Amino acid sequence: MSETRREKDNLGELDVPASARHGVHTARALENFPLLGRPVHPELIHAFGAVKLAALRTNRNLGFLPDALKADALEQACRELMDGLLDADIPVDALQGGAGTSTNMNVNEVLANRALELLGLSRGDYAAVSPLDHANLHQSTNDTFPTALRIAAIQGLRELERQVLALQEAFQAQEKALAHVVKVARTELQDAVLTTLGRSMGAYAEALNRDRWRLAKAEERLRVVNLGGTAIGTGLAAPTEYIFRVVDELRDLTGMGLARAENLVEATQNIDTLVEVSGLLKALATTLVKISTDLRVLASGPEAGLGELKLPPRQAGSSIMPGKVNPVIPEAATQAALLAMAHDQALSMAAAMGSMELNPFLPLAAHCLLESFDLLARACMILRTHCVEGLTADEARCRAQVENGTAAATALLPLLGYDRVSELVARAAGRGLRAAGIEDGYFTAAQFDELTSPEAVGRLGFRKPRP
Repeated sequence: MSETRREKDNLGELDVPASARHGVHTARALENFPLLGRPVHPELIHAFGAVKLAALRTNRNLGFLPDALKADALEQACRELMDGLLDADIPVDALQGGAGTSTNMNVNEVLANRALELLGLSRGDYAAVSPLDHANLHQSTNDTFPTALRIAAIQGLRELERQVLALQEAFQAQEKALAHVVKVARTELQDAVLTTLGRSMGAYAEALNRDRWRLAKAEERLRVVNLGGTAIGTGLAAPTEYIFRVVDELRDLTGMGLARAENLVEATQNIDTLVEVSGLLKALATTLVKISTDLRVLASGPEAGLGELKLPPRQAGSSIMPGKVNPVIPEAATQAALLAMAHDQALSMAAAMGSMELNPFLPLAAHCLLESFDLLARACMILRTHCVEGLTADEARCRAQVENGTAAATALLPLLGYDRVSELVARAAGRGLRAAGIEDGYFTAAQFDELTSPEAVGRLGFRKPRP
């Protein structure tokens, strides 16, 4: 049996592995919450390190941590937590009761025990360095957890914005590369008029640009934090000077434009800001599903489908059908986007169920929001690198559909008028619109080609055709 140490809290005593940097509060959480089977998001852990370091420095500057050796050890521990060196020591489940208290106490215990190590003292010697009296001095879960969550969310938001921009630029590159390929546009999955593949790619880029702009604006909402409000936003048990200085310290430490909420009580009660940000992620998810669906349909076939696009082959598509290659990247991106939509619903319900002075479901909100950032960023990345950057057009197939289908009929209206085009469509059955029109004297090959050229179908409106 491995060695243990005995720790106690207000519920009694409990054995903790002697080698563990966590303590009794974490041990109880591990027993109580075997739910998701995954620890809290690493960016939330790193953000907690920044919050704890800001509080430590503020308390130290105000004279509340006079022992320089202990304060130095705690500061190093906070920095290690920020840098991801202590991730393995934060094992509590991402889903937990208590509004995040288990996460905060896990962090406090790890910081205290790491500081004890640095001081050459035994883990669990909390009389020397205490998780509560030192690591958690003038703090509460109710102001540290929401603040750390917002810092982690800003990090996730910035990475997602970078990936959306990269995907947007990939579609813009394809807009130029495919500007010359005329194709059949479809409404309600029926042949409609002519367009170009370049225009389709440009539309995807513009939709993503709008999503990116929304994300950029959303950071402003996340910069307002309630650190210093302690339990319910009144600053209970914290000195006034600390309350007014700790967010400034955190802003300098993170380089983020953080600001203390004007109404700390309100900011501690409500998480509607997270709902707003999650809604923007849902908007991006819908864009990704729409784009991915279009790519799958345009690449369908290759013989019996539309087959206008050729997606990069990524893996064999079947264990029984030889040669089959599936559009696995758009499919995977779609699944990530759908899961982000589901996270938005769960987060919205968690926010709505907040009660009185606190929302007890912050761990669920944190998990859903931070995982959605990851899911969508990775979806954008694989869609760009494994699909969009390498897709090509089947130009011969696109041209054949233009010449043989009826979608080109609308392009002929300026030359022939509605009645004559209708007459031609009826006569062209089985021959193809272009061939029938030339054979029956409706237009010349040059006239048809001009009216269905990339320039003609791409411009806004039409120019009067030459006789």
